[in-house]
Amino acid sequence: MTTFVLCLQIFFARILDVSLGTTRMILTVKGKALFAGVIGFVELFIWFVIAREAINTGIDSIWVPISYAGGYATGTFIGGLLSHKFISGNYGVQVVLSGKADEDIVNNIRQNGFAVSVVDVKGKGEHHNMLFIEINKNSFGKLKKMIRKLDEKAFMVVNETKLVQNGFVK
Repeated sequence: MTTFVLCLQIFFARILDVSLGTTRMILTVKGKALFAGVIGFVELFIWFVIAREAINTGIDSIWVPISYAGGYATGTFIGGLLSHKFISGNYGVQVVLSGKADEDIVNNIRQNGFAVSVVDVKGKGEHHNMLFIEINKNSFGKLKKMIRKLDEKAFMVVNETKLVQNGFVK
């Protein structure tokens, strides 16, 4: 086997196993242990085969560890993209409005299809409205842009939500 072919095998196998590893970790955190376990088996099988090949090769070239490390880095990047794209989730968004035209802002957000709960809060001696909005993570870009346009001084906190029961999520 030539050095070039071995390096390509190592590079692409590492991309695959590390992408699977990234996805496995996210599934584990989200409580999907069975699916994560299956992915973990495949991930480690690929890792073992390719690590054995890389270590036991008779080829003495710096390109072997570079391919191994490059595949790992690329796999980490691709795994993040895949998990973001295919693993659904929700965000809980809390927005403290700056105080101007709060009712108009809330109505505008609702007219764009988002459910909003409004709570009066006090901060630094002033009363403000805090909005609670539960959304699908794919809707976040639209919501963030809308809030920035409606109230550029709004304070926003976003958290990943583990469970949503009842209510409305866009």
